[in-house]
Amino acid sequence: MNVLALDGALGAFSAAIARDGRIAASLSEPGNVALERGLAIVEATFGEARLKHGDIDRLAVGIGPGRFTGLRIAVAYAKALAAVWGCPLVPVLSFDILEYGSGFTRVLSVVEGRPGVISARYRAAEELRRASGRIADVLDALHPEGEVDVVGAPEDVLHALAERAIIVRSVEPLVTPAAAAAALAAGARSPAKSLHEVRADYGELPAVTKPRR
Repeated sequence: MNVLALDGALGAFSAAIARDGRIAASLSEPGNVALERGLAIVEATFGEARLKHGDIDRLAVGIGPGRFTGLRIAVAYAKALAAVWGCPLVPVLSFDILEYGSGFTRVLSVVEGRPGVISARYRAAEELRRASGRIADVLDALHPEGEVDVVGAPEDVLHALAERAIIVRSVEPLVTPAAAAAALAAGARSPAKSLHEVRADYGELPAVTKPRR
């Protein structure tokens, strides 16, 4: 099975092709390059893998949470390509991308949407909690305990955890770039039943909040 994956949520635009469970090619460019460079990166990934569009069996896309512009464009590209090529599309959360391939037993996965605002997921045994908002509010809501592996967290989140006397081990994602993890994860998942089901998950506070009366 050949899987093409795109991701624009995690600070870069990346594309990857997995062939039978192994990465055949992957490319990534940092920054807000999705609109100007996204399709060129996809084409270059095909060239590196020595495959044609018709060789792709399914697509995958990182659906966030994450950076608004790159996420929105990556999802739009993936849905358009899936429609044109007649391929099924697999949505993959940023948290699953960050954790892919790692055997965490207690993990806090963090995505920074904008300065001071994060989306995070806490997973321990059968427990799974998620929250978005300002750092202090998110950590209060998730209430991680004990020794926790932390992936994707910027320095301000690590400092906030230290202030709560939480023992953390900051780790990097095992599989990079993000599209490579999405491509591998998608091979073992069921595609969306419809392209309309695949939506970007921004995971941030609303831009405007109504004042309390």
